[in-house]
Amino acid sequence: MTVHTVGHLIGSLSKDSINRRLATALIKLAPDNLTFEEVAIKDLPLYNRDLDGDYPPEARALKDHLSRVDAMLFVTPEYNRDIPGGLKNAIDWASRPYGKNSFSRKPSAVIGASIGAIGTAVAQQNLRSVLSFCDSPQMNSPEAYIQFTEGLVDDDGNVTNAETEEFLRGFMANFGEFITRVRAVIPPEE
Repeated sequence: MTVHTVGHLIGSLSKDSINRRLATALIKLAPDNLTFEEVAIKDLPLYNRDLDGDYPPEARALKDHLSRVDAMLFVTPEYNRDIPGGLKNAIDWASRPYGKNSFSRKPSAVIGASIGAIGTAVAQQNLRSVLSFCDSPQMNSPEAYIQFTEGLVDDDGNVTNAETEEFLRGFMANFGEFITRVRAVIPPEE
């Protein structure tokens, strides 16, 4: 069994984010062939093309971290019907300079939670569009728009609703299989 390292990027910068709690639950429910590393984005300066020739240390650290993971799990809230600015900023740093896109050929999955009934559906669709442009093969099914109710995931990352736990476990199992398939067909660039 090949073990894949998955970078998980949480779109919210809040330490109390419901998406952070969801990410913790997803990691606990993941199959044994996946290990996880959080890809931190909170200290990144705003992307500026003028810095492409001399990336700031925070942006170099982001790109270095992404070079060490096999796949990406994006866990994002929805802000004003879109992805959070901090997440877009991180994607902009990671995908540049031209020809050095850190997401190219890297399998990815998108999921998110919000208190609204449609979860993060619109933000996820926008994020999928960005990831398509970044040449990141995406797991398109199952889609997962989680309406987060108080107590759905406890402070330790345990899902308290059996049906939701089963769905999320299946989502992660599918992601593990997707990573294996993609990496067999599209090996990472050297």
